[in-house]
Amino acid sequence: MPTALVTGASRGIGLVIARDLARTHHVVLHGRDEEALAAIAASLPSASVWVADLSGPEIVVPTTRTESGLDVLVHAAGVIGGVDIAGTSRDDWRRVFEVNVFAVAEITRQLLPALRAAQGTVVTINSGSGLTAGPNGGTYAASKFALRAFADSLREEERPNGVRVSSVHPGRVDTDMQHELVEKEGGVYRPELYLEPASVADAVRLVVDLPHGATVEMLSVRPTRRA
Repeated sequence: MPTALVTGASRGIGLVIARDLARTHHVVLHGRDEEALAAIAASLPSASVWVADLSGPEIVVPTTRTESGLDVLVHAAGVIGGVDIAGTSRDDWRRVFEVNVFAVAEITRQLLPALRAAQGTVVTINSGSGLTAGPNGGTYAASKFALRAFADSLREEERPNGVRVSSVHPGRVDTDMQHELVEKEGGVYRPELYLEPASVADAVRLVVDLPHGATVEMLSVRPTRRA
């Protein structure tokens, strides 16, 4: 059975992606809540858990299920943070970049031998904020622009090794993080204006299932309705 590792798999987009990939893969579920991850793993056909804080000083990726190759790596973990540029501290910038960029780079670095062995696929869950930036969201957008640059460079470096790299850029998604963002903005939450997490999982499935001779380099997914 092929193996997929999904970061941020205990809730939101990562959880829905992990559940979808579990139909065809053994899934390594990453998160910080061991109890929640264990319950999710027990509900899937074949799964194991990896508990780690991606903002910590050291990341050690498990190799038990990836020694013979890793078919899919999905970077779904992410955090929001910062306000306007004038009001965002250096520590806030560092916290957002630690999870959204630095952890992605380190996890990928450690897993590249396994990805090369399987000619696997790396999927970064980016954002519309990785394509355009506006006021009061510069910290998050900057991290997502950096993530897009990371994916673009990795894609070109790993072409000779048969590793595919895709950036998936969802618009706003109906998740806990979206609730936090709307509350921060002082708005009214209208779920009909947001993507369902399953739509993002479907986009990832498209990327993963595409015949290996082709790569979805960048995929932008937006809600049909707008305010």
